[in-house]
Amino acid sequence: MRQLTYEETGRYAWREVPDPRITAPGQALVRPLLVACCDLDVAVARGRLPLPPGYAVGHEGVAEVVAVGADVRGVRVGDRVVVPFQISCGSCRECRRGATGSCGAGPLMAMYGMAPIAGLDGGGFMSDLVLVPYADAMLIPCPEGADPVAIASLSDNIPDGWRTVGPFGGELDRLEPTDRRVLVVGRLSIGLYSAAFAAALGARVDYLDTDPQRLAAAEKLGAVAHDLAKPDKSWDPYPVTVHTTGDAAVLSATLRATWPDGVCTDTGIYPEYKVEMPLLPMYTRGVQFVTGRVSARTVIPRVLQLLADGLDLSPAVDRVVAWDDAPAAWPAMTGKTVFARA
Repeated sequence: MRQLTYEETGRYAWREVPDPRITAPGQALVRPLLVACCDLDVAVARGRLPLPPGYAVGHEGVAEVVAVGADVRGVRVGDRVVVPFQISCGSCRECRRGATGSCGAGPLMAMYGMAPIAGLDGGGFMSDLVLVPYADAMLIPCPEGADPVAIASLSDNIPDGWRTVGPFGGELDRLEPTDRRVLVVGRLSIGLYSAAFAAALGARVDYLDTDPQRLAAAEKLGAVAHDLAKPDKSWDPYPVTVHTTGDAAVLSATLRATWPDGVCTDTGIYPEYKVEMPLLPMYTRGVQFVTGRVSARTVIPRVLQLLADGLDLSPAVDRVVAWDDAPAAWPAMTGKTVFARA
């Protein structure tokens, strides 16, 4: 089969590799139909996150089930499904407590599309076929009537956006209406998804970014958009803040914008490893700081409920590209790109 492979910064190519095969009764094979780039894919493509070459790319998407093992009951051949980017068994201690991103059935960080940082490489979604080792635990039927382009990122970035605000919805509800405010500092798609979920929860959302297209998308998703290069220093602190830029200096500013006993969630990856944080002021003011990987399989059903209630995430998609054009389009990505088979 054919799969898209990262060769070096700025160069991707199709490679012929053996087809995956079902070797256990709980497995399934799926054929990706639409694949979205993750924000991390964009960082690698632009050279901001150096990774060694030679790995299969893609870990967000909607797929069609083409074969199932004898014990699979949750999906059938022909079903359209969302495939979470993390591999999880659904039955171990970690999965039972909702930490599907740390499934104990395999190595930590078992996932698709990011072999150099994966504990177990599941292959890439930009492939003709993908093996799903725990079909009943992992595969989620696509909601009827949902725009497949809009939900192509349900495997990873959409749940990552939800977890920055969704767990704090109850706290926001207990505030006075004028205090139900969320600050989102954005770069690429996760910040846009965060803004959309915060607005859907009834919060006033201030979205900061430097990109005009994303600022316009944030407004369509219900936020008030502001140019990050021209911040309004008169703002009061926020009970919930979200930082997605991966810039340590901007993270410090976001922490300072979090009110006493508020919460700041950071979704960034920092290749420099050591990042200075204002720990003493955070301690004094009781600021909670949340980081870490999302457990996508656990979060996706909560997102599906909001989608069923009418939430439209399509403004976060930058463009749709034909599948065969991926080698040229993948290294040129600057935002949420969805690759669609004909």
